[in-house]
Amino acid sequence: MMVKSLPPSSRSTVEDSRGSELSLIEVIPENSTEVLVINSPKFSAKHKQTVLAETEPETLRYDPEEIQAHYQNQPLQVLRRILTVLRPTLSYLFGIWWDKQRGIVVKNDRRRAVQLRELLTKLGPAYIKIGQALSTRPDLVPPIYLEELTKLQDQLPPFPNEIAYQFIEEELGSRPEEIYAELSAEPIAAASLGQVYKGKLKTGEEVAIKVQRPDLRERITIDLYILRKLAGWVQKNVKRVRSDLVGILDELGDRIFEEMDYIHEGENAERFFELYGHIPDIYVPKIYWEYTNRRVLTMEWINGIKLTQTREIKELGIDARYLIEVGVQCSLRQLLEHGFFHADPHPGNLLATFDGKLAYLDFGMMSEIKPPQRYGLIEAIVHVVNRDFDLLAQDYVKLEFLSPETDLTPIVPAFAKVFANAQGASVAELNIKSITDDLSALMYEYPFRVPPYYALIIRSLVTLEGIAIYIDPNFKVLSEAYPYVSKRLLTDPADELRTSLKDLLFKDGKFRWNRLENLLKNARNSQDYDFNLIMNQSVEFLSSERGVFIRDRLVDEFVNGLDAVSKNVLHNFTFLLRERVGLTAVNEMPGASVEQQQTLEHIKRILGILRETRGFDPAKLAPQVAQVLFNPRVHYLGQQIANRFTQKAVARLIRQLLAEEEIG
Repeated sequence: MMVKSLPPSSRSTVEDSRGSELSLIEVIPENSTEVLVINSPKFSAKHKQTVLAETEPETLRYDPEEIQAHYQNQPLQVLRRILTVLRPTLSYLFGIWWDKQRGIVVKNDRRRAVQLRELLTKLGPAYIKIGQALSTRPDLVPPIYLEELTKLQDQLPPFPNEIAYQFIEEELGSRPEEIYAELSAEPIAAASLGQVYKGKLKTGEEVAIKVQRPDLRERITIDLYILRKLAGWVQKNVKRVRSDLVGILDELGDRIFEEMDYIHEGENAERFFELYGHIPDIYVPKIYWEYTNRRVLTMEWINGIKLTQTREIKELGIDARYLIEVGVQCSLRQLLEHGFFHADPHPGNLLATFDGKLAYLDFGMMSEIKPPQRYGLIEAIVHVVNRDFDLLAQDYVKLEFLSPETDLTPIVPAFAKVFANAQGASVAELNIKSITDDLSALMYEYPFRVPPYYALIIRSLVTLEGIAIYIDPNFKVLSEAYPYVSKRLLTDPADELRTSLKDLLFKDGKFRWNRLENLLKNARNSQDYDFNLIMNQSVEFLSSERGVFIRDRLVDEFVNGLDAVSKNVLHNFTFLLRERVGLTAVNEMPGASVEQQQTLEHIKRILGILRETRGFDPAKLAPQVAQVLFNPRVHYLGQQIANRFTQKAVARLIRQLLAEEEIG
């Protein structure tokens, strides 16, 4: 099936029943029959409230104590589940071992790859999710196994239509044929927690209808109970393990239970659209609340291709690498700006639309990062890129990996070793997974503990990175992330980041011009960064109480720069009088020192960077400068610079007069 957006001149618009404007997209199926699909990113809060008020569904909540109380009284059921998992797993592992003994190259054996996929499918949703995570790691999994594990994303065995139709009727109050004008005869995709049908509403919109698998809660809870028991035993008896394994598992349990509640997923989709739907080339489908409940979700149908289908994407003239860049930028905003992030961005949940956008599909597994953790992550990225390993060790204290009383002295050189080649490294050479592995060895040796929130962040990043490796092995993670981080450092008013900016720009009281150059050079590559933004926010910050430290030192630097310029002017003038005019009675004034000359060169380069920054327009510069100059706070800065420059000039004049008197 093909889809294309109609040009603005020929694209008509209609209004839905809520008065929202809808754009029409021309859809050309494989049989070449043209149809129109309603395409709208707007959501209906009114209908959402109506369906919630009418149904009042049972709330799904992960309660480990309640689960434990239940299964403690069911020892035979737990034992049967353990044996159900162990028997086929051990049998599979023995088969792998036996193949190796016979000289069979296991990594090229499709038969074993198929068996692994079938084993994970048989073991249930918890193990399918493990397989889904592995399916995005071409650096860890051989190609044949990768091909099979990819089928776990949306090609699992479906459950019978009769059960799905029964759930639709129970959840929505009417039979499927009374709700939908069309419904596919079979599921078009089946994943770990549910299966998806393609349908059409009575009003004409094409939709995806997701229906939850039967007995899902029971199958998930017993596996979580067993894994939690195992995690608790390991945490208690293996001294080397200092991380909160039980807390990590509970965090995962919370997310999985939220994923089983489709009303919660719909709310996640709305929030995701509100936070990130404005990002260029990001698309979030609409939720139809009047046809959504806890076990049934109806959302806008998206025509597209998985990001890992690179050949098909290229044939459509779409740049898959660009879409990965869009995904990385969106992920940075999720993790570092708003903290609400997609914890399961596998290829089945990310599509390249036929008009070149990146569409997010599944919003069941989402998580949040608190502001202190977000700022800590930004600071950690800055300190990795700039090799500030002393400060990086302190970041890990802020991020709760290390306790405040930990002696950081031996950890700093260990960090230097791990991150020695991080900047500019490609994913194939040094990716998040390899850094994580190196950090794991570090955490084993030193008193680190992994906080629960960290597991889902790593899952999200590693999964997205796996897709990036598949599309472009030379995709540079830090190179893509640092422009956004630089922009945040220069423009974010948060005190934590202002402190980080101060630490970055000053060392031992000296201003590091090369760091400012690097920040400005990287920040100009960020999508939403322009000249006006940095000018206005820089003036606001430098003239505020929060900017007093940087302001005082910047004033000193500018005074030194002006002093260097005046020295060079006087030097050139006296040289001209002596050599060209012949006034030998005039003493030749010394020029700027080497250090002052270097400062002037830095200032020249920074002015050049600003001229190349988006939003810089010489025609508009005069009114911009006038607006800045009339700012009362700028008057104060100007007065400081003028006063200090005058003081310095007077002091130099007095020194010269005294020196002449001594000579006389």
